[in-house]
Amino acid sequence: MIDAALSGDSTLRGRARVLGDDVNTDYIISSRRKKESLEPAVLGRFLLEDLDPGFAASVRPGDILVAGSNFGCGSAMEVAVTVVLGAGIRAVVARSFSRTYWRNAINNGLLLVALDTRGIGEGAGLELHVDRAVPELRVEGESASRIASDSLPPFMRAMLDAGGLVPYLRQHRKLA
Repeated sequence: MIDAALSGDSTLRGRARVLGDDVNTDYIISSRRKKESLEPAVLGRFLLEDLDPGFAASVRPGDILVAGSNFGCGSAMEVAVTVVLGAGIRAVVARSFSRTYWRNAINNGLLLVALDTRGIGEGAGLELHVDRAVPELRVEGESASRIASDSLPPFMRAMLDAGGLVPYLRQHRKLA
């Protein structure tokens, strides 16, 4: 749910956790862990373990995943979104996302923002402004910069604000 992760000014603040291109769902959560549990907090301990066994333990509240192109490619399993949320990450910014990962993320309340992530370094301070029609990322540092993203359609924003598809349907009793 976006609102739970945002401060009063609708800004996510955290450090960049940088990944590369083509991070597939089997990297996000290993095939051997998919049936481990349905609990997000349990699954969160396995985030990216095949790429970096200590990654999940190093995640701090507010961290934002930063990736290159085609994040979430591979199979269409929702657990690849659940593991990210379970680790405490509320947003992923990447140059592009696979269509199925995008849809699963929106359905489950994980904010995805497509923008140019080149030049964002590991650990960089980030401010993701999501209260705007076009979300914007501010990268802190010596040469602070702002990067505009593609806009989020109002319906997707409403679904994210509700916490995903099921909470949206509980609240509105119908799709927009």
